[in-house]
Amino acid sequence: MIPMTELRLSRLLIRLIGLFVAAWLSTAQAALTIEITGGAALQIPVAIAPFQGEEAWRDRLSGIIAADLARSGQFKIVSTAGVTPLPRQPADVKLADWKARGAAALVIGNVVSQPGGRLDVQFRLLSTIKEDPASPGGVQQLAGFSLPSSPTQLRLTAHQIADIIYEKLTGDLGVFATRIAYVTKRGGLYELQVADSDGVNAQTVFSSREPIMSPAWSPDGTRLAYVAFESKKPVIYVQELATARRFVLANFKGSNSAPAWAPDGRQLAIVLTKDGTSQIYAINADGTGLKRLTHSSAIDTEPSWSPDGRYILFTSDRGGSPQIYRMPAYGGEPVRLTFQGSYNVTPRYSPDGKSFVFIQREGGRFRVAMQEIASGQVQILTDNQLDESPSFAPNGKLILYASEQGGRGVLAAVSSDGRVKQKLTTEAGDVREPAWGPRLKSQP
Repeated sequence: MIPMTELRLSRLLIRLIGLFVAAWLSTAQAALTIEITGGAALQIPVAIAPFQGEEAWRDRLSGIIAADLARSGQFKIVSTAGVTPLPRQPADVKLADWKARGAAALVIGNVVSQPGGRLDVQFRLLSTIKEDPASPGGVQQLAGFSLPSSPTQLRLTAHQIADIIYEKLTGDLGVFATRIAYVTKRGGLYELQVADSDGVNAQTVFSSREPIMSPAWSPDGTRLAYVAFESKKPVIYVQELATARRFVLANFKGSNSAPAWAPDGRQLAIVLTKDGTSQIYAINADGTGLKRLTHSSAIDTEPSWSPDGRYILFTSDRGGSPQIYRMPAYGGEPVRLTFQGSYNVTPRYSPDGKSFVFIQREGGRFRVAMQEIASGQVQILTDNQLDESPSFAPNGKLILYASEQGGRGVLAAVSSDGRVKQKLTTEAGDVREPAWGPRLKSQP
């Protein structure tokens, strides 16, 4: 059995050396490349016509929107090649042409320059199946928005449009306008990076000659908590993304690790060894009000708050092998949740609180699994050799995780039903410790 000291959020320095022994290279100048396999049982065929005026800008909205939708596995992108002239308004749409191409929906739009360098992005989502006699050309409009933007914000605007289309056609929230965090390295320099959900626009948030691990997003998406080894021991920091200001959240005797935000953003659950073995504590977001939540002689680690803030999942070997338990958020008697297999670690609540994702070892493989809390039913989602650090997308439809390919770390994602798989790679180097950021309330 792999010792509990190798659990992700209670790793000691010896495990970190093992994880980061490869010669990592930075991905700051190279976007993550996404390879998609599989798809939903029924994919929605949608055509994305080039937006009028988009050719004047580096970021072509239609291409970004199409890539977003295709990446979800829920859509089949219908080619617009050969359509002349391209429709700019509903009255320009000839339904018979799009029906012949097999499209169920069509997206058209315009990029309009405004005074002061601003842009106005207008788009419409049209049905090519249902007609509306009261509309121009008889075309039924499913959605239509005018979004303010700028040349530097066009990519974000495209992600926002893709989110709207995704929601209108599937009924689920889109997550294309969200961000992901992960850890990479350049030579001897470790970097905590943040990128768009498609891996583009990677920016270094923090860098160090010592390891960085366990990034965790605040619920409002403005801060990251993480563990750094600058002082040759694990210390938890919180950093504001807009200002780069950071402060020490926890630097107690021994190891300080595994930050996990409460859903209201006022507290974090953390793991400390200051009183002996790894135990779970709650601490206010400003570093005050430390309170111990678990009291055992075992290793208790890897906390995850339920979306309603009532419970905390965690990993413990109190039963003899690493298993997942649930306890009230204020502490109290834990209840064991996993019984399938002898090694289940790294639980993360789903956004609806009805299930959790985790890592299960079976036959020497470490794979991403998901378990319903009410029924206890387990589904294995991946079939790789070494997967770790699963993180739900805000809509619960995708799970981001770290894996290995050719001896180096890569990021990957799998749909919650296991049908759609994505691999996010760079030309060289390792990428680890992924965390999917929240969907911001300001998003359309």
